[in-house]
Amino acid sequence: MQIESSRAAIVGAGTMGTTLAKLMVAQGVSVTLVDTNPGVLETSRLSLGDCAASVCFTTELTAAHRPDYVIESVPEITALKQEVVAQIESRVPDSTLIMTNTSGIPIDDIASRMRLPQRFLGAHFFNPADIVPAVEVVPGHRTEATVIEAACAWLAQLGKRPAVLNTCVPGFVANRIQHAVMRECLALLEQGVVEPEALDDIVQYSIGVRMALNGPLRQRDLNGLDTHLNIARYLYPDLDARDTPAALLADYVAEGRLGAKAGQGFFQWSEESRAQSQAQERVDLHRIIAIALQQDRTRA
Repeated sequence: MQIESSRAAIVGAGTMGTTLAKLMVAQGVSVTLVDTNPGVLETSRLSLGDCAASVCFTTELTAAHRPDYVIESVPEITALKQEVVAQIESRVPDSTLIMTNTSGIPIDDIASRMRLPQRFLGAHFFNPADIVPAVEVVPGHRTEATVIEAACAWLAQLGKRPAVLNTCVPGFVANRIQHAVMRECLALLEQGVVEPEALDDIVQYSIGVRMALNGPLRQRDLNGLDTHLNIARYLYPDLDARDTPAALLADYVAEGRLGAKAGQGFFQWSEESRAQSQAQERVDLHRIIAIALQQDRTRA
């Protein structure tokens, strides 16, 4: 279902901004993609391919654009986001709904310089934004209920599954869970319990495949909460509980082992293997999501 007469602006034409534009173009939204760096805009234009013909690329959002929705998607720097969101507000009508695609910065912090923070909230999309269904919808303390409802309705029209948080916590939900899992993974590597290849195999082909079909709470229901409690009683004392990042992670970053983009992280990467992996991931995500959605329909 395409959205009639909807206009959106995306501020920040990096990876997330580009995939957001692709998502919206596919749903018939009139898209303006804004970035102060012409080079970034050109890279985005090339990445969008045929979709680029339906996007207005510009280095400045002006009053003439009059978007119904604006998504800020600049780098995760609080001061930068505060400045950009304040600029956005000064250039759009008071009726425009403004969202931030932050992955964990408190919404009230980003909104601190806004005149009308009640029309502002977090809409945390996941990469690639044109494929992954979930969006964390995160209100600030002053976000109005009608704004939350309007944002969720629009996201649903885009084909997303908006999930509203009752309160804003650092990292929201997905990143808190992801970092809790990675903290234990890194601890196991540091202790020499398992090698990276084996760890990935265990997680991917056990809890990983299950999580594609059931959320963690539904899976616990299916397994039995009494069983989970019994295991938790003896296991929790032995789990990693440090409140600082693992030394292994800090060492890798200090050595320039930043992952696929640097050619080495936990594994070795070439430009070819990186590109192949990313392209295959897009194909496989479509298939996995289709299976998960079918599972939902079966349960309904």
